[in-house]
Amino acid sequence: MKASDLFVKALEAEGVEYIFGIPGEENLDLLESLRTSSIKLVLTRHEQGAGFMAATYGRLTGKVGVCLSTLGPGATNLVTPAAYAQLGAMPMLMITGQKPIKTSKQGRFQVIDIVDMMRPITKYTTQIVSGERIPSVVREAFRVAHEERPGAAHIELPEDIAAENTTMPLIKPTLSRRPIAEYKAINRAVEMIEQSTSPLLLIGAGANRKLTAKMLRQFVDKTGIPFVTTQLGKGVLNESDPLFAGNTALSDGDFVHRAIDRADLIINVGHDVVEKPPFFMHADEDQKVIHVNFDSAAVDPVYFPQLEVVGDIANSIWQIKEDLIPQDTWKLDFYKDVHDAYVKHRKVAEDDNRFPVLPERFVRDVRKVMPENGIVTLDNGIYKIWFARNYPAYAPNTLLLDNALASMGAGLPSAIGAKLVHPDVPVVSVCGDGGFMMNSQELETAVRLNLDLVVIVLRDDAYGMIKWKQSHMEFGNFGLDYGNPDLVEYAKSYGAQGWRIEQTSEVATTLQHCLDTPGVHLIDCPVDYSLNDETLNHTIKELSAKL
Repeated sequence: MKASDLFVKALEAEGVEYIFGIPGEENLDLLESLRTSSIKLVLTRHEQGAGFMAATYGRLTGKVGVCLSTLGPGATNLVTPAAYAQLGAMPMLMITGQKPIKTSKQGRFQVIDIVDMMRPITKYTTQIVSGERIPSVVREAFRVAHEERPGAAHIELPEDIAAENTTMPLIKPTLSRRPIAEYKAINRAVEMIEQSTSPLLLIGAGANRKLTAKMLRQFVDKTGIPFVTTQLGKGVLNESDPLFAGNTALSDGDFVHRAIDRADLIINVGHDVVEKPPFFMHADEDQKVIHVNFDSAAVDPVYFPQLEVVGDIANSIWQIKEDLIPQDTWKLDFYKDVHDAYVKHRKVAEDDNRFPVLPERFVRDVRKVMPENGIVTLDNGIYKIWFARNYPAYAPNTLLLDNALASMGAGLPSAIGAKLVHPDVPVVSVCGDGGFMMNSQELETAVRLNLDLVVIVLRDDAYGMIKWKQSHMEFGNFGLDYGNPDLVEYAKSYGAQGWRIEQTSEVATTLQHCLDTPGVHLIDCPVDYSLNDETLNHTIKELSAKL
């Protein structure tokens, strides 16, 4: 059969449902093969949006998300999504076209070395040089992208290879199981937890990638040990739980850091160095750390765990939980004090009616409206800190934020990917005006796909996160303000519905109306970040220091 047909059949054998992207001249054989396949092509308005959608598909399903571009400028537009998936541990495959490699018909026109370009930001990258290589290359790309730690893979399919004939059979996916931790490490972990005075569970990114929530829930229910999360660990356990002591959204000085400081033993589950360290270890302190993860710890001057439990996380937690006996000598009351102080402070700004809306109040209203299984996807800006800190996530992967590459422009494409994965679940994308405008053209994609989707643009007419940092460093306000189009009319021009918030009390009611009304909706919501520096850098730290 034609090599492009074999390539598509290999993708079908891997269970591919969608390919996100923009085909070019060099992809036309592949496009024709896709036309009669079971795979749905989601045509996007920019390759970057396609990559973000594919990565989000991988994040939510655990399967490899697939995106497509042509050669040259189309492929270079996938660099940011590649880094996004690689750092964020999202399984993704990029397929790019290329000019013929056996004969040249256009010299070096649009030709750059895409394989070499992708090498530093992928787990696997290769050019297919023969149709006979398609089955093994596709199988290897999916295997590598999917296995722990997941990430990005890349295949370049030149147009002359896609057009040739081949008789090679497919290589079907095979069963692969992750190794489990060695029993001596499990036994030592049990001993260290039982002998500790104030143990604390810290849930990181790795615990949010596989189905570890059930085992961690059983662990907490049996032991009563409180838990905190990193930004990428949000939602693994229900954060409305009174045992939840906070999220490490700020680098230091928050209420949650008082809990971490008090712990004499941290059970660090799923730690990933792509996130800012949730705590610093010091060689002269008595605090101990147990590293529970799929792979061993990357030791550095501030992270050198005394015990590593390496293997499938869910199985490790289950083994520890089965043998662990809760101790009467544990002192855990302080963690409740942290939880209560955190909630008390949160409510002050959450009830503030000033307009433009404060981010704390906005986060509260979104949480009030969204159902427990509703998905919020965030772009990147100062509001991400407020969502990480103040938005209780009730289930895994219901608050999708990026605390790895932290790229602007991902919020709307991620919401489209999430909605395709979960068509019956309410999905809301929250973007700053800066990040939204980087990929706002994907509104047309959402409209064309007939999605029910809500996009909220927090408008401050500036790059607010950097202005906050600028203010904290006592620099003058310079170089970060811009203008915006009329966002309501902009949404309407794409066939979406547009709404504008004119008083704070309208946030919840407008969002509820949009969720109840079919179609794509954009809500223009002015936001007031003027208190960020005082609140985040002074008030919170002063209050938490009193605990």
